[in-house]
Amino acid sequence: MVAAVSEGSAVGIGPDGAPRCPWCLGVPDYLSYHDDEWGRPVRDDIGMFERLCLEGFQSGLSWLTILRKRQNFRAAFSGFDPVLVARFGGDDVERLLADKGIVRNRAKIEATISNARAVLDLPDGLASLVWSFAGTAAPAPRNTGEVPAWTPASKALSVRLRKSGFRFTGPVTAYATMQACGVVDDHLADCFRRQAYAV
Repeated sequence: MVAAVSEGSAVGIGPDGAPRCPWCLGVPDYLSYHDDEWGRPVRDDIGMFERLCLEGFQSGLSWLTILRKRQNFRAAFSGFDPVLVARFGGDDVERLLADKGIVRNRAKIEATISNARAVLDLPDGLASLVWSFAGTAAPAPRNTGEVPAWTPASKALSVRLRKSGFRFTGPVTAYATMQACGVVDDHLADCFRRQAYAV
């Protein structure tokens, strides 16, 4: 999930003079996330699981909080390797609840462990499942008012994930994951990153 900006905002100009999605301007953490990661295709299960988990942890919080704790999350959750996280037990939950470097929310921690186990039960893996909901590319949004919070595809993905035992994966979280992993491209039409992908 990206930072909130006023509805209808068009691209802004970054420090290097390149046009960018306005949500990334003003905070270096957002700028590097936007330029180097957001919207780039993620095709592996570990990468997809990390994004899905972080989007779940973000629910109700600032995305900046999650970005700044990301390395701590990776250390705490064994690099988000579902095979390793699926082995976590009660002692690990208590360890994580005591870890000041992450978001210490019992329900989200337990959901992450449960979701890791659910990943292992998917016949073709998590990345394959998420990408199966890609559909036809939508027209490039011209401003932030044209970027949805969820779509019918993300709602369908959410339903599929929940049927597979996932938690904290509602339509908004599912859509934010799809955005983060390049399943949909919500860089604005005039953003230099969208232009770079189009080449």
